[in-house]
Amino acid sequence: MNKLNKEQDLAALRFKAAARDLEYIVRHIAARYIVQHVPLTWRLLHAIEAEALADLGFASRHDPFMLGLFQRPNDFQFPETDDAVDFGQSNALPAVFAFAVAAYEEARKSSEGATKQRTADRGSAARVWGG
Repeated sequence: MNKLNKEQDLAALRFKAAARDLEYIVRHIAARYIVQHVPLTWRLLHAIEAEALADLGFASRHDPFMLGLFQRPNDFQFPETDDAVDFGQSNALPAVFAFAVAAYEEARKSSEGATKQRTADRGSAARVWGG
C-alpha cells in the first residue's frame, strides 16, 4: 500500500469517526425534544444544527478541516419557520439535518409500533378474560 492510499484510508477513518460523533450529539439533542413531543419544525432543526456544531466536545475532538466538512454550504438555504419539516423526496441534506430527521423518524416508528403492541395486548387480554 502506498503512502497516498494510507493517507486516504486515515482520512476516511477520521471522517467516519467525526460523523459518528456528530450523529450521537444530534440524536442526543433531538431526543430532548422528542421526549417532550415537540414537533420537528424548520426553526427547531436550525436550533439543533447550531447546538450540535457548537458542541465544544465535538470541536475539541476533531480538527478544523474536519469540522468544516459538516458545515452546511451557503447555497443550501432552508426556511426558518415554525412549519413542519418536509424534504419531500430530496436526499441532499446537510449531515445534521439528516441525523435529526432520522432520529424523529425512528421515534415515530417506535411510537407507532408501541401503540400497535398495546392495542394487540389489550385485545388478547380481553379474550383471555372472556371479553
